[in-house]
Amino acid sequence: MSEVSNLNERSGTIIRASMVGIGVNVLLAALKAVIGLLSHSIAVVLDAVNNLSDALSSLITIIGTRLAGKKPDKEHPLGYGRIEYLSALIISAIVLYAGITSLIESVKKIVHPEVTEYTAVSLLILAAAAGAKVLLGLYMKRVGKAVNSASLNASGSDALNDAVISASVILSALISIFTGLKPEAYVGAVIAVMIIRSGIEMIRDTLDDILGRRPDSELSKAVKATIADRPEVFGAYDLILNSYGPDTTVASVHVEVPDTMTARELDELDRRIADDVFRKHRIIVGGISVYSVNTSGDAAAKLREEITHKVVSHDGVLQMHGFYLNEAAKQISFDVVLDYASDRPALYKTIADEVKAAWPEYTFTIQLDSDLSD
Repeated sequence: MSEVSNLNERSGTIIRASMVGIGVNVLLAALKAVIGLLSHSIAVVLDAVNNLSDALSSLITIIGTRLAGKKPDKEHPLGYGRIEYLSALIISAIVLYAGITSLIESVKKIVHPEVTEYTAVSLLILAAAAGAKVLLGLYMKRVGKAVNSASLNASGSDALNDAVISASVILSALISIFTGLKPEAYVGAVIAVMIIRSGIEMIRDTLDDILGRRPDSELSKAVKATIADRPEVFGAYDLILNSYGPDTTVASVHVEVPDTMTARELDELDRRIADDVFRKHRIIVGGISVYSVNTSGDAAAKLREEITHKVVSHDGVLQMHGFYLNEAAKQISFDVVLDYASDRPALYKTIADEVKAAWPEYTFTIQLDSDLSD
């Protein structure tokens, strides 16, 4: 199946799931609105409003998916996939707004309470609605995970939260019936706080995607393992994964290879690595840089072991790689990866001073690397 076909299938799956979400949420909103108005329950009415916001979220997901599926062009050569992150951000903002307005209405009802009246039929409908939201949430989460859709994942989490909200509304109704207490407005306030919290968490997660979050540990390790599986590659380092949407990721990486390889051999290796990574992980390798590894004599290997031992003995040093000894020029080069929590400039200076003092006959070129991926 071609890449275009995969993208079209993914978009179709997201749109179908969103249409299911719209249908379920509109139906539930209508039922809850009627029950809430007849029983004078602010908690049920707010639950209905929340369902309407969920339906709107699904509609935005459909629009965002359509726009994100536009073909690449000269101005956007990697496509429009990041629009999905923007649609997820809009959904998060809607959820947050719904929570804030719900809290305001709940506070009004606490100050000016109304008598509530529930029937057995209304409670059964609310219970069925809670079950429907559980099923919808699980469905959205499953499809969202399968197609890597932040919007569907957000809608699924919101639906599961709604199920908890509906259960709390039913509980408040039972308390009202059997005790005479009127907790609906207070339950409405709790619901509103839950919605606000969910909206804030969704915004934070989406902003992480837009800003560029650390790659998933399992994915980065798997990509490096795929690259290092080539017999010519001694190690893969400094992997960067740039996301241009849930289905488009561009990578760059450093690889350690023998210092005897020719330009032709390196070119062939570059192409094989790019093909392996795309075939196994659907990731485009945009650039591969090379560290050469000494292959003649034992002196370089011994020196590398000694220097590595000294460097990694410091707290805050995560890794040392890219070691190369030019014996003729008395030149040693390597890269060191330092923890973000450490005083990186000070630690770098300490390491540089120590190795220069321990091996004064050599000049050192030490590159300070960032901890980009696991």
